[in-house]
Formats: sequence, structure tokens, C-alpha cells
Amino acid sequence: MNRTICVVTGSRSEYGLLLPLMKRILEDNDLCLQIIATGMHLSNEFGLTYREIENDGFFINEKIETLLAADTPTGIIKSMGLGLIGFADAFNRLKPDILVVLGDRYEIMVAVQAAMIYSIPIAHIHGGEITEGAIDDSIRHAISKMSHLHFVSTSAYRDRVIQLGEQPERVFNVGAIGVDNIIELELLDRQKFEESIQFTLGEQNFLITYHPVTLSDSNSDMLITELLAALDCFPEARIVFTKPNSDADGRIISQKIDEYVQRNTERAISFTSLGQLRYLSALQHMDVIIGNSSSGIIEVPLFNKPTVNIGSRQTGRIKGPSVIDCGESRKDIAEAIVQAISGSFREGNTKANLSLYGNGNTSARIKDVLKCVNVKGIVRKKFHDIHPNRGEE
Repeated sequence: MNRTICVVTGSRSEYGLLLPLMKRILEDNDLCLQIIATGMHLSNEFGLTYREIENDGFFINEKIETLLAADTPTGIIKSMGLGLIGFADAFNRLKPDILVVLGDRYEIMVAVQAAMIYSIPIAHIHGGEITEGAIDDSIRHAISKMSHLHFVSTSAYRDRVIQLGEQPERVFNVGAIGVDNIIELELLDRQKFEESIQFTLGEQNFLITYHPVTLSDSNSDMLITELLAALDCFPEARIVFTKPNSDADGRIISQKIDEYVQRNTERAISFTSLGQLRYLSALQHMDVIIGNSSSGIIEVPLFNKPTVNIGSRQTGRIKGPSVIDCGESRKDIAEAIVQAISGSFREGNTKANLSLYGNGNTSARIKDVLKCVNVKGIVRKKFHDIHPNRGEE
């Protein structure tokens, strides 16, 4: 009897990372792939990206609506409640052998909560990481504690998951799954990329990926205004924006980006979703990537490109020398961009460092574990105490 692996995806970026794993599960005759699409995938505002999943040849078993019109904390909490009800019904129908989730978003946490009550074994990808500037940090660790198999991207993150009390034999250091796409996808050359986005790049090009800083003392309106003001210091640069996720205040940032593009139609363009192929293709044609996304830390360095990492959202994540951390003021951001595009920095600090997040083949390694692991009794977790005798001293 085939083992059923259910993958939950709620956002475009997460799906792009999961894509190679989903393909490998689908191609394995001993495994049966189930897919649940939720969150931003089902929202017209965020591009109805569930269509990308279907266009890639996958069948979506369940679509679970979660997003409400508001992106306030109240609206997000209500979305989580709506999602929990939907996942309860979905798992009752699908009854998967293993649930696979990635990352740290709130719709993923409610999926895991429902699966935990159903005693479905949960496999979590990208646990053990630290992002002190966002509530994602707490969500990620909570998901780890509800999960039974852990696929982490570095040895330091493996140690941290074990420190949370997880059994070492169930924590696998497989590298970052995003590396697989960089190695395996045939990326678009400059001409094809420009045709795909209907926008002509210039001599200097910036890619902006900026998300709400959910634990910041400053408001999103002010923070995005500072970033956009910094970009005005580089009037010759062509700018490609990818819009934020559905976190609190995400719509404020999107609105400010739209207004900026309207004022700068000749040199700026924005996208709700570039999709994995166009996004990774964009990285190879940009001079600098600016924002506060994890991709600037994990994937971008593999293209020998610098990242300007703004503010505290990614504080605590392991970074290579091509990542420039800066403050949130327009002055700090502009100075960091100047440093990033300087010839001396690019020559000295943008050498690819695959050793930080692995050398690829991550999805194949995850698939092999999912296929072969003994799940009998796995949901009965035992806390692994790294100092078992300390209380007796």
C-alpha cells in the first residue's frame, strides 16, 4: 500500500521551495501525493497562485479559504480560526500518513495544530532558524514542537531543534531546499526575462522584496516610506518590486509600492508574484537585492550578488559575507546600497558559499526519509533533555 504524503502550501514563495520535493513524491510509485492549497494561493489580491500549482501539473486535493479582507491582527486571528475549521474537515477526508509543511507562517501553524489533534505525523522543513524581528520566529518554534520529523538547513539549526527537546535521530540536516531550484531550473536569460515581465532593465538594476516587520516599534507606513526615499537616491536604477505576504500591515506596504511605481513608470515595476522561475531568473540579472526576505540570505548569495538586509526581521539567521545589514532609515539604506554596488565590495564579498546552506539534492534526501521512516508510534513524542541529570545535582 502506498504511503500518502500531504503537502500544505499557503504562499507563492513557499510553493516555489516545495516544488522539487513535490515532483519527487509524485514521481515515486511507492508514494501518493496530496496537496492542500490555502492562504494567499486562493486570494485574487495575491494573484490566485493556486493556478500556478495546477499549471505545473499537480492536482490540488483541497482548497482551504482563510484570508479575510483585513490584514490587522484581529483579521489575521480570525483567518487562523477559519483555517483551523477548514483543516479539520480536510484531514478528516484525506487521512494522510505524513503531513509536510515548510517554514513559519500562521496558516501553516493552524494546519499543524489540526494535524496534531488527528495524530498525523508532521514533517517540518526549515525549523531551528532565528528571525528575531518577526512573530514568525515564535510560530516556527511552535511548529517544531508539534512536529515529529525535522529537516533543517544547517548544523547549527539542527542543534537548536534538538535543544527544543526533539529527538536527535529525527532531526536531519539536509541543507536549504531552495538550493535545489537554483541548480535544477533552466533560468531565463536577460532578454527572455525582460519579455516575461514586459519591462526593460537598465545598466543598474535593483530587486526589492520587503515584508512587514511584525515585532517592530515603528509602523510599516514609516518604514516603507524610508526605503522608497532611499531608492530615490539612485535615479538611474531600474527597480523591480515583489509585493509582501499577507502579514499584518502588508497592504500598507503594497499601496506605497503601487504609488511609487505610478510616479516612476519608466524605471519601476511591481509584481504580486513573479513565480519561482522568474524570481530566480531575476536574481541573476540584478545588481543588488534589497529588503528583508530570507531569500536574500539563503538563495541570493549563490548568484554572486550582494544583499542589503534592512532592519531586524532576519536578525539571528546565519548570513554570509555578501549580506550587508543596515538600519531602517533612508540614510542607512542608501549607504548600504552604495556599499553593495561598489566594485570593491562585489569583488571581495560576493563569492558563492554553498557550504552555509548545503550543496543541493535536499528534496531527494527529504523524500527518501519520508518514504522509509518508520511512523509507527512516532506521534508519541519523548522530550530529549540535553542535560538529563542536571535537576539531580
